[in-house]
Amino acid sequence: MHKRAFGKRSMFWLTLAALAAAGLYYGLGPAVWAEYREDLVYLGRQHLYLVGVSMALVLAVGLPCGVLLSRPRLRRSAESWMQVFNIGNTLPPMAVLALAMVVVGIGDAPAIVALFLASLLPIVRNTYAGLAGLPPAMLEAADALGMTPRQRLWKVELPNALPVILSGVRVALALNVGTAPLAFLIGASSYGELIFPGIYLNNHTALLLGAGGTALIALALDQLVAAAGRLAAARGIA
Repeated sequence: MHKRAFGKRSMFWLTLAALAAAGLYYGLGPAVWAEYREDLVYLGRQHLYLVGVSMALVLAVGLPCGVLLSRPRLRRSAESWMQVFNIGNTLPPMAVLALAMVVVGIGDAPAIVALFLASLLPIVRNTYAGLAGLPPAMLEAADALGMTPRQRLWKVELPNALPVILSGVRVALALNVGTAPLAFLIGASSYGELIFPGIYLNNHTALLLGAGGTALIALALDQLVAAAGRLAAARGIA
């Protein structure tokens, strides 16, 4: 029942995205798409590059940190540590970008740093919440089977916490993709190169294309992570 409902939701959003893309295409006309095609492809690649690199760093740092905070010796101080990981969310995105530019310079590097900071908290918090919220009886059963702490983590804890962890990944992706256009302001290429000049020059076509491209990337990546979670559940991993 749950898988059927999930499949219906996924199909609904994919259908809605296809209809929106088709409406945008026919609304603007083939001539506009021919004019902006190279920009859309190039900026889309750059947008995905910023998101991909920053999310890879977020996962490499956030997942282990969430696991460490869920261990008994650090669990009491977990909320205090969360404030450290929340630094990218307590400041406005523009302030984070400005600070990253001052420290790192201009271009892709400060943009990746800023996106990393903005996306870190959901991964750490959901990893911690998923592991800390597991039923004690489940962990006791794993210990009774003679599992080592490492075996229990990989074979019992992480698979059962995976749905919560993936929810955090989806939130982080949405924040990341939505913040990436701001990277244009510090010299990094993204769909912000269409959005912000479109605002300044009152170019509604460029604005729509940049915003639409960002929305489609966000939706596609979200559904990709959701599909990965469904595949893991079907194989009994989660």
